[in-house]
Amino acid sequence: MATTTAGGATTAEFGRTVVKTRSQGRLFFTLLPAAMFLVVIVGFAPTYYLKTAFGTPALPVLYHVHGAAFTAWMLLLILQPALVASGRTPLHRKLGVVGGVLAAVMTVLAFFVAIDLGRRGGGPPGVPPAGFTAVTLFTVVVFPAFVGAALWWRQFPATHKRLMMIATMELLPAGVGRWPGVADLGPPGFFGGADLALIALLVYDRVTTGRFHRATVWGGALLVASQVVRVVLAFNEGWQAFARSLIG
Repeated sequence: MATTTAGGATTAEFGRTVVKTRSQGRLFFTLLPAAMFLVVIVGFAPTYYLKTAFGTPALPVLYHVHGAAFTAWMLLLILQPALVASGRTPLHRKLGVVGGVLAAVMTVLAFFVAIDLGRRGGGPPGVPPAGFTAVTLFTVVVFPAFVGAALWWRQFPATHKRLMMIATMELLPAGVGRWPGVADLGPPGFFGGADLALIALLVYDRVTTGRFHRATVWGGALLVASQVVRVVLAFNEGWQAFARSLIG
């Protein structure tokens, strides 16, 4: 026999609501990284994923390893919620260790790619190449910081998975910036486009729980704040001088 909760709903109704919310959560946290991966694939199709079809120049080995590692990360992020949904939590935890190691490798690779891009004068129109290193080098700090925080709070699934999503959002501007027309918009274009994923996470929180999860709020605020700092530094003479001394 169903009892009545303090809110007036029966325990059966409450149970169905919990199951429905969990099902929606698993679906959302699988679809969001899949959508982010699609954005990356489209952005990097001409220069990496479908480069033979586009006839673009050959890439140095560093960029192949970098691309493979980041692709593995995106695939892992899609797989992990599916494992939890299927009840294979022990495997999820084991792969979490792999993810932590992969994140460390990605951080090292991102540093060397950032330096190489600076030497090659890479960057969107209107942004000085030395200044653009503020965008690329900050990833070396922001991405592992969010991953580390997610691993630290791994005993709190709601916080853990949101921080993992936000860590991955840090990687999105590289893909978004390669979409047609986005590079011409400069930092507002590739940062703003990437932040649509953060907005989706905020909307999900609000719709499913009636409030914004604190990990989404604080993590999202720190992510956006880091983007603003990078834009300011990109046009700062002091940073540009530092970057030139770093990239040689």
